[in-house]
Amino acid sequence: MRYSREHKQETHDRIVKKASVRLREKGAHGIGVADLMKEAGLTHGGFYAHFDSREALVIEAFAYAMDRSMEHWRKLTSEAAPEKRLALIADSYLCALHRDNPGHGCSIPSLGAEIARESPKTRKAFAGKLDEMIEMMTDYIPNMPRKAARKQAIATLATMAGTMLLARIAGSSELSDEVLKAGRDSALEGARREPKAAAAKKAREKQN
Repeated sequence: MRYSREHKQETHDRIVKKASVRLREKGAHGIGVADLMKEAGLTHGGFYAHFDSREALVIEAFAYAMDRSMEHWRKLTSEAAPEKRLALIADSYLCALHRDNPGHGCSIPSLGAEIARESPKTRKAFAGKLDEMIEMMTDYIPNMPRKAARKQAIATLATMAGTMLLARIAGSSELSDEVLKAGRDSALEGARREPKAAAAKKAREKQN
């Protein structure tokens, strides 16, 4: 039976969406193609009608997950003042809800260590999305030279992802909550830190 191009694309998108959740829950090697296809209501043999390899699916599912994170951030900050956007992202990221639902959260703490051991092609795809995320966060740091803003964005993202990884290692416990709070305080402090040049400018304006 021949399916329309639209039907095939819908099926493809469904596989990618389900894979993105399972990969974040179980890791890049925690679920097999057969199980994934069964969950999507398809046969194992149908996999290669949509993807050239398992690696191709991992790359596409990872990109989908990263895109969803950035889309969530855009919605979250759409009505916030420019200087409050990065802090808003950090505050919402470092919470118990995100910690306890890795399948629908950021891919960096869920898959970062595994992707770093994958093929150059997979790592390149990961790095491209990571850079896109950093650039987005950089846009949310106003009143700072672009180079300095990007440096701050990288530091904030590293704090967020590292904190979430440690919090998940500790599980739902007092230690995990402590890690989340410490990381959130640090990330928020960094997100709100005013560059020396901007602070000096404000001080001069107050004096005049």
